[in-house]
Amino acid sequence: MKIYDLSQEFFSSKVFPGDPAPQMEPMLKIADGAPCNLTKITMGSHNGTHMDAPRHFYANGRTIDKLDLQKCVGDCKLVTMSGEISAEDIEQALNDGTKKLLIKGDIVITLEAAQKMTEMGLEFLGVEGLTVGPQESPMAVHLELLGAEIVILEGTVMTDVPNGEYFLSSLPIKYGGIDGAQCRPILIKF
Repeated sequence: MKIYDLSQEFFSSKVFPGDPAPQMEPMLKIADGAPCNLTKITMGSHNGTHMDAPRHFYANGRTIDKLDLQKCVGDCKLVTMSGEISAEDIEQALNDGTKKLLIKGDIVITLEAAQKMTEMGLEFLGVEGLTVGPQESPMAVHLELLGAEIVILEGTVMTDVPNGEYFLSSLPIKYGGIDGAQCRPILIKF
């Protein structure tokens, strides 16, 4: 069995323009005579490798603690693509019945590709970039995917993972009532 960790190191991760950067502050240190080490962390809900909940773009959308976790675990496919992803690219990737898809590469999901994902019943989409849509205007793609309750995983690291079929486990931290959460997704090859 081989396990691939798809997460970035949190404090050195890239941050979407305008989002707060993650920070840590030691509160207690054994070296200073405290009985234990304790660190205060401040961050945004979309820092590092993270999942978007529908609440990210829908005022009354499902929050991260209410996601259907069955969509976050199970068989998945990893493919490499580059540039703008078309509806035809997605149809080719999903025509075998794939419901969980990871796309490795520097990509932009077009609205037409997102609509094809919805039409073909995709449950989970993971990308390496900071957003699934165009960075300057990601809203339309997010609305399409999150409106269909497709789980979105952003900020992954798949550089050393070969294309293929895997078992995915990508569970978000259970933050009550908010729009996204960090996670540590893994792929398992048996």
